[in-house]
Amino acid sequence: MQGAGSRYQKRLRDLSGLYADERAFAALAAERGEEVVYEVTDHRPSDAAGDLITGVTRMSPGKVGDEFFMTRGHIHAVADRPELYFGLRGRGLMVMESADGQTRSIEITPNVACYVPPFWIHRSVNIGSDDFVMLFCYPADSGQDYDIIQRSNGLRLRIVDDGRGGWREEANPDYASRSAEEVRAFEQILDQANAKAKGAPA
Repeated sequence: MQGAGSRYQKRLRDLSGLYADERAFAALAAERGEEVVYEVTDHRPSDAAGDLITGVTRMSPGKVGDEFFMTRGHIHAVADRPELYFGLRGRGLMVMESADGQTRSIEITPNVACYVPPFWIHRSVNIGSDDFVMLFCYPADSGQDYDIIQRSNGLRLRIVDDGRGGWREEANPDYASRSAEEVRAFEQILDQANAKAKGAPA
């Protein structure tokens, strides 16, 4: 991406704890730990609420056991901020989860756009045999919160090879539902945002 202001990479060794099969991860990391699983370049004009961050993410193909390579995933630190993804190359998924555990898995291929609504956690997964590349855009003041996934021992769903050249969703047996208090905290932010949008006192 030309004009990018920042770049970061995640190597396989950086992703310990992300995959269900820890033994398979350890074996693969011992052999290929320095390989870049995904990298992000972006352009950040400012941190102002009215500005936009635009960038490109590239993910390598691969699996740990039968689980496809994926990003760590996040929710926006300013949780009522959305994000737009646009497929450029390859084949992947956007796996999304609401605070109360609703799920959506959207397949993304070239020229397919995916809208991630406010308050939804999201993670990219490469389900193809080539690099998966997407353009993304989100409000400049959004920030990222990665810990929300760790606190629940991962997302509710894992994406695995179905053995027939495709993919399937598999329930995460270690998943811990968020507390009623945490869910209500997100609902309160949403209520305040809706009230502000309608011009009513929050």
